[in-house]
Amino acid sequence: MHNLQDLKIWNKATDLAVAIYTATANYPSDEKYGLTSQIRRAAVSIPSNIAEGAGRNSKKDFCNFLGIANSSSYELQTQFIISNKLNLLSNDMLNGLLKQIEELQKMNYAFQQMLNKPSQI
Repeated sequence: MHNLQDLKIWNKATDLAVAIYTATANYPSDEKYGLTSQIRRAAVSIPSNIAEGAGRNSKKDFCNFLGIANSSSYELQTQFIISNKLNLLSNDMLNGLLKQIEELQKMNYAFQQMLNKPSQI
């Protein structure tokens, strides 16, 4: 079991989720139950799955939930690209968010690699 506040990846993922709520605050009201909802659910899914994995009793289970979190990050990338193409999100906002998502994906991959290394006893 891991202490969430000590996990850099979880902290970055929660910060990203907050940034995403801010970025989607001005989306049109007709997207409230569409793209806005989908984006926010994917954003919250990332730190939530990291947290759920951290609470598991094995590295294998933790890696599985990190994989789910990573899948949500790719979903999020797609939704932001669509938002940009629909002119709901500026190029600058898109690039900043994609940079944060890509950083989180790299951290996730590295963390999974570290967890999959055999223990040295």
